[in-house]
Amino acid sequence: MLTSNSGFEVPSWNQVYEILLELAEQIQAEGFKPDMIVGISRGGLLPARVLSDLLEVARITSVGVEFYVGIYETNSEPCLTQQIPLSILDQKVLLVDDVVDTGKSALLIKEYLSRQGVREMRFLTLYYKPWSGIRPDFYSKETSEWIVFPWEVKETLVKLEKNSEKSNESLERAISRLTGSGVSKELVDRLLKSRSKH
Repeated sequence: MLTSNSGFEVPSWNQVYEILLELAEQIQAEGFKPDMIVGISRGGLLPARVLSDLLEVARITSVGVEFYVGIYETNSEPCLTQQIPLSILDQKVLLVDDVVDTGKSALLIKEYLSRQGVREMRFLTLYYKPWSGIRPDFYSKETSEWIVFPWEVKETLVKLEKNSEKSNESLERAISRLTGSGVSKELVDRLLKSRSKH
């Protein structure tokens, strides 16, 4: 669970694009040419789309897995929630996620794709946690921080709100740590306001 000593890393849209460009260059330098890119839903969807552009790979799809229920809170095991809708038999696949934490979700998906007959597979994440049970073939940075991507700020706020109900840290203090890490106060206020309308 996220504690008051845990930090956030908040990459901007431009930083995410730069990271993906660097990773695409690494893939090209290695000579790996995927036939298809598979994004792990939900965190890997946007990075997979950007990589399909950067690597000029038109075939892109997704596979779903659920594991996290809160910040640093997981179910006991990940669960496959969306199977791959395309044949990947004898394909070279680039599997993409935003971050690998425990590695359990990635291992589940890699095993699933292998059973579908993938010829060759590489795994890419933007961030890699040092305690992960799997090391990506391609990643930008190893970090212990909680990553807040631009596409999940509201989701993070909802999780912080739920966390504050269970912990000693107030929501205001948690939000202060988040804004201190780079999320604008105006955006947080706007997202909280839109949340209160539901």
